[in-house]
Amino acid sequence: MISPDYKSLLFATSLIICSCKTAKITEEVPDDRYGLEEWIDTEINDRPSLHSQSFALKSVSKERAKEAAKILYNDLKKQLKPKLKDSWKNKSFRYGEHIMKIKVRSFGDTSKGDRSLYISMHGGGGAPAYVNDKQWDNQIDLYQPDEGLYIAPRAPTNSWNLWHQAHIDPLFDQLIRAAVLFGGVNPDKVYLTGYSAGGDGTFQLASRMGDRFAAAAMMAGHPNETSPEGLRNLPFALYMGELDEAYHRNQKAKDWKIMLDSLQQKDPNGYFHKVEIVEGKGHWMDRADTAAIEWMSSYKRINFPQKVVWKQDDVLHSNFYWLEVPLSLAENGKKVKAECKNNVITILENYSDTLIINLNDDLIDPDEKIAVDYKGKRLFEGKVELNILNIFNSLKRRFDKGMVFSVRLVVVENKSVVF
Repeated sequence: MISPDYKSLLFATSLIICSCKTAKITEEVPDDRYGLEEWIDTEINDRPSLHSQSFALKSVSKERAKEAAKILYNDLKKQLKPKLKDSWKNKSFRYGEHIMKIKVRSFGDTSKGDRSLYISMHGGGGAPAYVNDKQWDNQIDLYQPDEGLYIAPRAPTNSWNLWHQAHIDPLFDQLIRAAVLFGGVNPDKVYLTGYSAGGDGTFQLASRMGDRFAAAAMMAGHPNETSPEGLRNLPFALYMGELDEAYHRNQKAKDWKIMLDSLQQKDPNGYFHKVEIVEGKGHWMDRADTAAIEWMSSYKRINFPQKVVWKQDDVLHSNFYWLEVPLSLAENGKKVKAECKNNVITILENYSDTLIINLNDDLIDPDEKIAVDYKGKRLFEGKVELNILNIFNSLKRRFDKGMVFSVRLVVVENKSVVF
């Protein structure tokens, strides 16, 4: 089955299939009126679609790609600031009917643009609002990093699954963007933690939003249905009281230690972790868990890992590091595994009829041929081109200057590659 997204792509464009089962998508009537700088200088409402602009589709050099990324990032920054300014000022973010308030503390004196961000989720759960409010008040005073912004959000609901409902992901995306825009945060130094029900959320969000964070630390929570497979490139700490028996949390922590140890033994370049079962302590660990904050701070985000293991959660995502799947084809519990090494992309596991591979010159050398392999079969071998449209689309999707892609390959039914 070909995805609806891909069918529309076929309908709207012409595909030229080569002998190596490669195709290039071309516009029938390119518009040559603009260059990038002229397009940026045009009022936003008067700008033609970038998809129709010939400059955006032409091959560019590595140097021009980096220059274009800066230009487009700064342009999007100007557009986003007015949209997030009030949310940051009022310490309140909205997604649909859900509102997430935040408390903020600042530590240290780090240069603007290089500050850390710690997102710290409170406990509580299925309880009256005043109970969760008290947990929120406690959370803002729980940890004190050496530097950076320490932010305790208030969960938008008072349900048991405070932090792993579908509205949390876009709310955290807004929070991270606003902290970068107005708080001087480095997007490669964003950390996630949470206690009790907040620990539940850390298990879940670390797995499905791992490409946003530099490290995560789970305190006294329960993993529910989550597995650690997707944590391949996210350093993960787990702190649990030895006597924390409710919901078998202590046993689950021991199980996760075994699983993480096993995953790292099989894949020594991934699954960096630290598991502490605190002797003689129950649900409250008397601040033994504070050591995890310093542990996290030693890491920066791995933006372009050579190997990606992506396991979908019940809250589906279309992107994870340099891999992408149309949301209409994403499935809970399904996995994609791929690695990129020496200009060869090897698809190790794939469930989707349409798998998109996003690349840049941090992952490949575009001056040399690249190859795409699946199950011992070479799906593509040849040169690829960098273009401005790919850069724009990746920035528009995430507004993340640390994760910009200039090459886009589409693997169709594990049989052929188009770009």
